[in-house]
Amino acid sequence: MKKIKVLVTGGAGFIGSEVVKQLLEKGYSVRVADDLSKLEAKVPRSCEFLKVDLTDRKAALSAMEDIDFCIHLAAKIGGIGYFHKYPATILSENNKMYSAVFEAAVSKKIKRIIYLSSSMVFESTNYFPSKEKDLVIIPPPVSAYGFSKLVGEWYCHAFKDEYGLNYTIIRPFNAYGINEAPGEEVGYAHVIPDLIKKIISGQYPLELLGNGRQTRCFTHVSDIANGIILAMESAKAKNEDFNIGSEKEIRMRDLAKLLWKKCSIDHPFKVKYVTGFKYDIKRRVPSSKKAAKILGWKPKKDLSKELPVIVEWVRNIL
Repeated sequence: MKKIKVLVTGGAGFIGSEVVKQLLEKGYSVRVADDLSKLEAKVPRSCEFLKVDLTDRKAALSAMEDIDFCIHLAAKIGGIGYFHKYPATILSENNKMYSAVFEAAVSKKIKRIIYLSSSMVFESTNYFPSKEKDLVIIPPPVSAYGFSKLVGEWYCHAFKDEYGLNYTIIRPFNAYGINEAPGEEVGYAHVIPDLIKKIISGQYPLELLGNGRQTRCFTHVSDIANGIILAMESAKAKNEDFNIGSEKEIRMRDLAKLLWKKCSIDHPFKVKYVTGFKYDIKRRVPSSKKAAKILGWKPKKDLSKELPVIVEWVRNIL
């Protein structure tokens, strides 16, 4: 019996490499298409690998050859500092990738595209916890990154309406885990590796962006990958959208204090609040009830228990 073949764009990245690992463990045939632009990018073992620029239509067509499902993770992505510094690059490059990848998926008649959106599509919401159905009643995102991820969702709807391309939209909420390196500048990566780098590098007092009262719900990368694959495998997920995220909320000051403890710093925890970025979302909380009901998904990893592993990983790469 022929194995189901899955293309993972961005499969050498933070979330992508975990998706690939889990797909291989489940016996799928996997092809990875990645440009290896991230410093921590790794060419996965035991799968086909293509080093390609997916803004190129010919490259996207080649990557999509003989594919059943495409999990589209490739994107210009980073932390809050990254998307403030490169808004035009994010919009331009991601849109080029959407066009090339979605057109290739139609041309090669794949069964479904699983598109990785972002919790940032909810950045303008005042509804908590945020439900999938809220997206049609809230204002659009104001950041280039959030808007870019929402555009990708519109590609899903538009290509379904015009060409019959089936899709599933996944919105992860604040992924964390090993294999995400801290950035050279604050905010280039996400908050957990950034804070760990500042703490173990000896910054004192520890600088926090904004007032420290912003909240997030962190979801381990292995749980997110599991949600993506469950959605791919489920016929009920066809042409649906899902929030994939822990519903446990934590303030940034409390996260920093927890990381301080996990880093075993021998002097008292002390913070200094510094001016944050323009688009710094004050609160982000998902409802993942739809994913639980339809996919049987729920997060398994506990933030406090996983942080020491991440601290050790960051120590080893600095």
